[in-house]
Amino acid sequence: MNRVPTIRGDASIEEVRDACQSFRVTALALEAETTRSVVGQSVVVRETIIALLAGGHVLLEGLPGLGKTLLVRTLSDALGLSFARIQCTPDLMPADITGTNIVMDDPVTSRRVIGFRSGPIFHQLLLVDEVNRATPKSQSALLEAMQERQVSVGGETRPLPTPFFVMATQNPIEQEGTYPLPEAQLDRFMLKVLVPAVTRETLQQVLARTTTAADPVVSRVLDADGIASAIALAKWIAVAPHVADFAIRLVLSTHPGGDHSPKGFDRWIVTGASPRAVQALVSCAKVRALLDGRFAIGTDDIAALAPACLRHRIVRSFEAEADGRSTDSIIADLLQRVDRGVVAHTVAGVHA
Repeated sequence: MNRVPTIRGDASIEEVRDACQSFRVTALALEAETTRSVVGQSVVVRETIIALLAGGHVLLEGLPGLGKTLLVRTLSDALGLSFARIQCTPDLMPADITGTNIVMDDPVTSRRVIGFRSGPIFHQLLLVDEVNRATPKSQSALLEAMQERQVSVGGETRPLPTPFFVMATQNPIEQEGTYPLPEAQLDRFMLKVLVPAVTRETLQQVLARTTTAADPVVSRVLDADGIASAIALAKWIAVAPHVADFAIRLVLSTHPGGDHSPKGFDRWIVTGASPRAVQALVSCAKVRALLDGRFAIGTDDIAALAPACLRHRIVRSFEAEADGRSTDSIIADLLQRVDRGVVAHTVAGVHA
């Protein structure tokens, strides 16, 4: 099992460089182990791993049968985290997720007492399968857990295990029997990763791997302590002022009527991205730079991750939907319009 060293504040340049190299080797090993089971989805696997090593939650969207659930299960095996699955249905209740207080027998006194029975949310890696099939009331049970890593039940607040990741899957919301996720919950997902349809070559590999006697065995690559060290190490990656400013201006360009909104984009967007989008852009860009063997992020890292960071945080207008303008096409246009040039002023707090 791989190890990512913990960096102290007085670490030398050589120690930081060696730790970054260890991070890259470990992350690529995790990616390799995952692709042993998940075939033909290299971009999906890479973006999911980037979000996890940045300490964020992931929303996977795609049609049934594309390997979304398999990806989460494979990662749980490779990461060695405690794992639980919630199968969302319209009759799912919040207590089915968080747990509840129940009357139980005390084994010592044989008297009946009120005790807390924890729900599946008290695991390190939580798969929320088909999250958009749960009612908004049940979906709201995840809000506090995803943001504050704690759950309040029965007047008592209980911390969740560390690390804690939510990986949710959903089918396109246009399908029958689904409920759109509220903006507040969508914003808590660091990335929304689209799972594309498979190709002819991918289906051939799927058949070769799943219809034979040999099943792929996934080895453990990291553990909870290793993930915590990797997340902490990624924060050391440097961010130049002009790169941070590009991320800020890109997010501000999604706000209709704002000073940074390009002319004509007010007709496409109703609500822009929140400050969490800037945090997600920079945090994920740091992991992407490490995977590429670099110690500082560039504007290309921000641009590459912009669709996954912003597509679930932008609310399109009715006119955009009527004209067939997808959120990704709007983001692509914004990337063309927002200047990446070096700025003269500095942005406070951009160095990890």
